[in-house]
Amino acid sequence: MDSYKKDLRDFLFRGLMFESEATSFQKAGIQIGADLSAADEKLLAEQIAPFSISRRNNAIEMARLYALLHCFENEVRSLIRSTLEENEGVDWWEKLPNKVKGHAQSRQETAFKDSWLEGEKEDLLGFVDFGMLAAIIIEKWSFFEDIMPSQHWLKQRMEELEKSRNFIAHNRMLLPSEFNRIYMYIADWNRVIGL
Repeated sequence: MDSYKKDLRDFLFRGLMFESEATSFQKAGIQIGADLSAADEKLLAEQIAPFSISRRNNAIEMARLYALLHCFENEVRSLIRSTLEENEGVDWWEKLPNKVKGHAQSRQETAFKDSWLEGEKEDLLGFVDFGMLAAIIIEKWSFFEDIMPSQHWLKQRMEELEKSRNFIAHNRMLLPSEFNRIYMYIADWNRVIGL
């Protein structure tokens, strides 16, 4: 093997080794590579600069809640999908109540008609309203009862979070006590579910 090929092979191998090690370091919380958070903060600051300081501060605080609820809601969908797929097979969607399926399919059809709107349109579970997620879990309770303390526990948290979620989705400001309730419920959920 000539020197050029050997050097190229060694360079590529070292790169792969570094990438493998970097992932381990990042999982341990060690910064590897460029810190994009400063760039993201600068971009956000530029975008919202025309608005008052009070409005910007409220927006940033609400953005944190939106991000948390986005993660939570999609984690609930993932839990439903994986649990039902494991217990009912790949055709689990067909075994859901007609009301849930019909609602999701109708919303999906509307999304496809709005062809200008880009984004995920294939996942029917993504078109199920937040409030219906608890109904799916309760409908299929035998598959979830070992994961959650009770149906009452589930309903209470999901109903409270749905109210807050809808408030946030309509760009209304919440009080600090509501922030704390959201943080508490989601932390409670994560602890119980094992996240």
